[in-house]
Amino acid sequence: MQCRIDARHHEQRLILHLAGDLTEEYVPAFLEACASEGARLVIELDELLSTDAVGLDALRHLEERGALLVALPFYLRLKLDKLESPRRPGARRPI
Repeated sequence: MQCRIDARHHEQRLILHLAGDLTEEYVPAFLEACASEGARLVIELDELLSTDAVGLDALRHLEERGALLVALPFYLRLKLDKLESPRRPGARRPI
């Protein structure tokens, strides 16, 4: 299955809507679409059906850089939480 990436701007936000399967083949186009100077990134995922490890890592990286993941399927949230990047030395752990 393909991955459709629709982009729109709204109130200084870049809103990307993903539909289909975010796989390695589509990650470069996805990351290119995310590159917007000065806009807050919002990624709508309500139509995302699946993602491979490369797509999941791209989502993790973007979220760590401040992107808001909207309507992320619960099973993908669990996978992202397992991929949490290593903490910096001295960083406090959440209680």
